[in-house]
Amino acid sequence: MNFDLQPKLENDLIQVIPLKADDFEKLYAVASDPLIWEQHPNKDRYKREVFENFFKGAMESTGAFIVYDKVTKQVAGSSRYYDLDEANNSVAVGYTFIGRDFWGKGYNAALKKLMLDYAFRFVDKVILHIGATNFRSQKATEKLGAKKTGELEVAYYGEPVKWNFVYQVDKDKWMQRV
Repeated sequence: MNFDLQPKLENDLIQVIPLKADDFEKLYAVASDPLIWEQHPNKDRYKREVFENFFKGAMESTGAFIVYDKVTKQVAGSSRYYDLDEANNSVAVGYTFIGRDFWGKGYNAALKKLMLDYAFRFVDKVILHIGATNFRSQKATEKLGAKKTGELEVAYYGEPVKWNFVYQVDKDKWMQRV
């Protein structure tokens, strides 16, 4: 499998670029808004020291991105691929956040479409872990056609264990939607 976890992706709305260490300040400028994290299991990621840990985990994942508005070049957010599982023919997509300036304008949907379209060139299933209290993300994930397949506890990179729902998008169902 030749799945590159950090391809450059783009459409008419966004550019998805591999995350680099020197992207910290501009990404933190977006992430420092407490309202982004209000439904998230880790509600204090807006704090610099907590976001530093999140960013370090993103860098070490080797699958993280910074997302730009294609026209304004403003940072819109971040996402990543992780847990590539060749035996299960799957990859996870997540740790996504979008700045409030971009909410309700199709940025999350455009990002997920790019990432899923790319992933399905290599795998048959995309897994998403969504916080049990993150209703906004659950709704957005269901709009993609994802189905809840389970629940599990997740401890992200040195953070406390939190309850998450597991969603799955199957390639055949995704291709029918496109």
